[in-house]
Amino acid sequence: MSIYRTLKGYNIKSVTSDPANTKEGQIWYNDTSNKIRVNTIKPAAWASGGNLGTARFSMNQGAGTQTAGLVAGGNPSNSTLAVAEEYNGSSWSEQNDLNTSRQMMGAAGTQTAAVFFGGRLIPPPSAKNETEEYNGTSFSEQNNLGTARYAGGGAGTQTAGLFFSGGVGGSTSVDTEEYNGTSWSEQNNMATGRENIAGCGTQTAGLGFGGYANPGGASALTEEYNGTSWTAGGNMGAARYSLGGAGLQTAALAFGGSPGGVATTEQYDGSSWTSTASLATARVQLAGLGTKTAGLATGGRNPSASNATEEFTDIVNAVTSLDVS
Repeated sequence: MSIYRTLKGYNIKSVTSDPANTKEGQIWYNDTSNKIRVNTIKPAAWASGGNLGTARFSMNQGAGTQTAGLVAGGNPSNSTLAVAEEYNGSSWSEQNDLNTSRQMMGAAGTQTAAVFFGGRLIPPPSAKNETEEYNGTSFSEQNNLGTARYAGGGAGTQTAGLFFSGGVGGSTSVDTEEYNGTSWSEQNNMATGRENIAGCGTQTAGLGFGGYANPGGASALTEEYNGTSWTAGGNMGAARYSLGGAGLQTAALAFGGSPGGVATTEQYDGSSWTSTASLATARVQLAGLGTKTAGLATGGRNPSASNATEEFTDIVNAVTSLDVS
């Protein structure tokens, strides 16, 4: 039989150990610890992080995690940058430059073992096929992409990378290429070519979402790559391009973008997208990295180049205590 204790006229269930699978707002008294326990939920939210040293947009992607991130290149106003910066979870520090300044590159890997590829110069289209690897200290030039392009999606690691779609100068590409740490090889095409598309995941489980189709405009399409071919995933709730992306094929995060400059954020579970907390500042052409539950958004513009960084924390179920001894 259940035992109850009275608190200001309310009966609270008394237990010797905390129950499993509690619900939001559930309250109980733990006789063993002599504490009132309450299940509370901390909602998902974006919080300010440390500012980039150089304000910029059109980085397209970064590499690494929320507490160990890397970005390179971009556009501060009307030129291309070679500047690279590392993030330690609170501040950015400038590192050695890219060998070739570019904007709108794809990226994959970690803070200390990354690869950046493609991109373009100013003035456009000037699509590039250069590939550069970062070892935590400096960049080194590697074998070129098979097809020069910019604003495509990247995924994977430094030795197992994936680059898909993108712009090729007035049109969009459906090309997919895999990187083995030495060279690129062509793979099966995406169904719908898009530039300013977001990408995440791995070489054998990649995800491409959003982007700008020509023709077609802003897209809500999602495509999943299995290491051989692309198949349709669930559409995003809102069509957008020049957005940030992070995570894995079955656990992704999408934020910001165009048209109009938005702050909205969506999470993907492998089949469908759902809305979550919005960015504090709406931005386009921002860089995204991290995971579905711990994402990082940095740079972009609204309307001028930004150095702002925001960190995403997913919803958290927590149990709090009140000592009544």
